[in-house]
Amino acid sequence: MPFREKGIFSPGHTDPNFWLPRAWPQPVSSSVTRSPRPTSHPRSDNRLSWKHRSPAAGRRLRPDRRSGEARKLHTAEMKGDAGTVLCPEKSKQEGHIWGSMRKTAFILGSGLLLSVAFWNSVTWHLQRFWGASGYFWQAQWERLLWKFEEKEWILFIIGAALVPGLLFWAFNGLLLVVDMTGRPTFISRYRIQLGKNEPVDSVKLRQSIRTVLFNQYMISFPMVVFLYPFLKWWGDPCRRELPTFHWFLLELAIFTLIEEVLFYYSHRLLHRPAFYKQIHKKHHEWTAPIGVISLYAHPVEHVASNMLPATVGPLVMGAHLSSITVWFSLALIITSISHCGYHLPFLPSPEFHDYHHLKFNQCYGVLGVLDHLHGTDSVFKQTKAYERHVLLLGFTPLSESIPDSPKKME
Repeated sequence: MPFREKGIFSPGHTDPNFWLPRAWPQPVSSSVTRSPRPTSHPRSDNRLSWKHRSPAAGRRLRPDRRSGEARKLHTAEMKGDAGTVLCPEKSKQEGHIWGSMRKTAFILGSGLLLSVAFWNSVTWHLQRFWGASGYFWQAQWERLLWKFEEKEWILFIIGAALVPGLLFWAFNGLLLVVDMTGRPTFISRYRIQLGKNEPVDSVKLRQSIRTVLFNQYMISFPMVVFLYPFLKWWGDPCRRELPTFHWFLLELAIFTLIEEVLFYYSHRLLHRPAFYKQIHKKHHEWTAPIGVISLYAHPVEHVASNMLPATVGPLVMGAHLSSITVWFSLALIITSISHCGYHLPFLPSPEFHDYHHLKFNQCYGVLGVLDHLHGTDSVFKQTKAYERHVLLLGFTPLSESIPDSPKKME
C-alpha cells in the first residue's frame, strides 16, 4: 500500500517539486504527527525548485519569522507601491522613542505606587501609635477635667500661660548660664557672631530681663485670660474629647501660616521710620541677640508682633487647650532659638533672624517665605550666613566649615 494512502507523508516530502500544485488527498486520521499543510500555493508560472530559490526568497515563505517592519516592507514590495515603503532609519528612531517613553512611564508609575504605599504605611503606623497612646492621654485629660470641674478657666490659664512660660525660662536659663560664664566651652564654639557677648553685659541683661518679665506677666498673661471667653464662645477649649492626630497637625500648619503673615507685615511696618525710632528700636538694641531678649520689646510691639500673630490662629480654629499649650510652647522655644546667638547641632538654624539683628533691613519673617516673595532677603542670600542657614547634623561648627571671608572678618 502506498505511504500516501496510509495517511503519512511519502519520501516525496523532500522532493523539490513536492510543493507544486497537485491534487491533495483527503487527510486520514492518524496518530502520526504530520507537518502542516501550506495555506497557499505558488502560481503555476513560478515553478522554482528549492535549489534555484535565493535565501531571501526562502525567507519570504516563512513570514512568521520576520519582524513587523519587514512584513510591511515585503508587502509594499509585492504590491509595487514604492510610496508605502518604510524608511528603516526612521522606524528605528520611532521605536526607540516609544520604548523610552514606555520605560519612563513604567518607572514613574512604579515610583508613584511605591510612594503612595509607603505614605499609607507611615500614616497607618503613626495613627496606630497615636490611637494607642491617645487612650492614655484621654484618660489623663478626663481626670484633669474632673479635678477642675466648673473651674475650667484655671485649667486654661495653667495650660496656655504657665506651662509655656515655665518652658521658656527653663530653656533660656540654660542659655544664660553659657552667656554669663562661657561654659561649657564647647557650646561657645557654635556662636554665630564671634567675639560678641563674651561675656554678656550684665547691666544690660538685667534691664532686659525686667522688660521681658513685664511683657510676660503684665501683657501676655492678661491677654491669655481675656482670650478664654472668646474661645469658650467659639468652641470650648476644655471640651472632653482631645483632637485627633491629623487635626492636630492641620492646626499647627494653619497656626504657622497665620503667624508668618501677621508677623512679617507687622514687623516690616515697625521698621518704617515713623515707628522704628519710637517702638522697634528698643528690640534692636541687641545687634548680637541672646535667647531671653526674644521678648524684649516695646509694649506696643509685644502686642502687635509677638502676641497677636500667635493667638489669632487658635482663635480662628477654635482650638483645644492641648493644641494651644503645644503651640504656645513651640512658639516661645523657636523664637528663643532664633535669638539665642548659637547655631547648635540638630536645632533650627538661627542664622536668618540673627542676620536681621545685624543688618536691620533684611529677613523680616519667621519662615522666610514672604521675604523670598518680596525680595527682602536678597542681600542675605549673597552672604556666607545664607550658606550656613541649614540644619546642622554634625558637631563641627558651621563657622569653621563655612567661615567668613577675611574681609568680613576684619
